[in-house]
Amino acid sequence: MTTPQTQQKTAIYAVRTTSGQERTVVDLMAGKAKPKKLPISAILAPEVIKGYVFVEAAGPHFVDEAIAGTRHARARTRGVVSTSAIERFIVTKPVIEELRVSDTVEVVGGPFRGLKAKITSIDKVKQEVVIELLEEGFATLPITVHADYVKLAGRGGGEQAGREEAS
Repeated sequence: MTTPQTQQKTAIYAVRTTSGQERTVVDLMAGKAKPKKLPISAILAPEVIKGYVFVEAAGPHFVDEAIAGTRHARARTRGVVSTSAIERFIVTKPVIEELRVSDTVEVVGGPFRGLKAKITSIDKVKQEVVIELLEEGFATLPITVHADYVKLAGRGGGEQAGREEAS
């Protein structure tokens, strides 16, 4: 006895939208697809691509049905989008991968929130960075913080944004 295959093959389609209205289109499409029980698996609106929404569905006619009459949704583009093209918007890169020694960072969490600092060393295994605060009134002490608590503010020699050294 064979069991029917319940898993349908899906593809990713791009839908052109009004720039800046991607979130609205996603909400309206999801609201329309659910009651109609359209086989739409996912709807993605990456922030870095303005004017496009990506829809994973069993066929292009289901995407067309979901965007029919939807405000700010213009049209489905021809063809299928490859998963490798979409993958870079889904997979997030760890913050520590972008950081280098001597980069200027801004502390975004903890007691030093809002202060600028310079990275003196990086421990990728522990996901920690050692920083020296560049703000006036703080001693030049090495402080170890988790990489998630810093945001890149500038590349390389951060002395221009830093402290005035007394001679």
